[in-house]
Amino acid sequence: MTVQNTKQLRKQVAPFEQSTTKESVWQIINTLVPFFILWYLAYLSLSVSYWLTLVPAVIAAGFLTRIFIIFHDCTHHSFFKSRRANRIVGTFMGVLTLFPFDQWGHEHSVHHATSGNLDKRGTGDIWTLTVDEYLAAPLRLRLAYRIYRNPFVMFGLGPIYVFLLKNRFNRKGARKKERMNTYLTNVLIAALVGLLCWALGWQSFLLVQGSIFLISGSVGIWLFYVQHTFEDSYFEEDKEWEYVKAAVEGSSFYKLPKLLQFLTGNIGFHHVHHLSPRVPNYKLEEAHNNTLPLKNVPTISLATSLRSIRFRLWDEENKNFVGFKDVKKLSEDSVSIKVKPEL
Repeated sequence: MTVQNTKQLRKQVAPFEQSTTKESVWQIINTLVPFFILWYLAYLSLSVSYWLTLVPAVIAAGFLTRIFIIFHDCTHHSFFKSRRANRIVGTFMGVLTLFPFDQWGHEHSVHHATSGNLDKRGTGDIWTLTVDEYLAAPLRLRLAYRIYRNPFVMFGLGPIYVFLLKNRFNRKGARKKERMNTYLTNVLIAALVGLLCWALGWQSFLLVQGSIFLISGSVGIWLFYVQHTFEDSYFEEDKEWEYVKAAVEGSSFYKLPKLLQFLTGNIGFHHVHHLSPRVPNYKLEEAHNNTLPLKNVPTISLATSLRSIRFRLWDEENKNFVGFKDVKKLSEDSVSIKVKPEL
């Protein structure tokens, strides 16, 4: 991709960067109202059977994912034209999703500015090692990495750790405004949980909210994972790294059925979002459909995305993701080549 093409692509997406207050307000309504209704139905169904409770809880988890996308847009200041409106709505949505507005906004901005940059990993991204780094790592680090990359840990325990624990504490070096926002979010979460436990009983609250939280948390981590972890993704050292290439080649177009696309707030059009974070989620599909070069971005479906589970390490030489078994084979082949006697 040439410099000229890069400038042209960003210029083509620019018209979709303006949010529409009417659409933003409508999205809040068609997201929050169904979520609260489903939450209440899940609570009422407890008197019949917990298995029945799972039906509205699963759907509510989808709407909680959609609530997170609104929060996510607010941190980019793309949901409303007003920064104040983004901050107020984003903080409220952060209480529902257990994310502090300023803290996550900072980490996510770093993620956008460094995604696919091998020299700037570690903030707002998923821990990724290259094949050479893994082979050179001590046994303890390899074991830790394998545990981290285990699907049960990443999509099961991961959301519990990040949402319930990590998000409750300020990052090192956080400014006062960010720290105060984290404290405010924690206080509001505690007040909301306390009120619901008092009104409904802590057992009922945990059964309903716990189910919704675990499902939506796993879905959220999966979406973030699959959007950058596909076979021919994009990773380069800093001197070769390019923002637009990282966006359109290192972020996937996750082509989902319409219902799932709705519940996930169009975030499957992740290449558009990384190309221009100022495009609100409800305009991502329109931007994709009206920008010809984006038709050729990496596309994955529900079926093909499942292959991403086995991708563990980035192979710098072949420019693709590989699994641990592939690394073992690569290592064996490398050794055999080195010891092969000269003819």
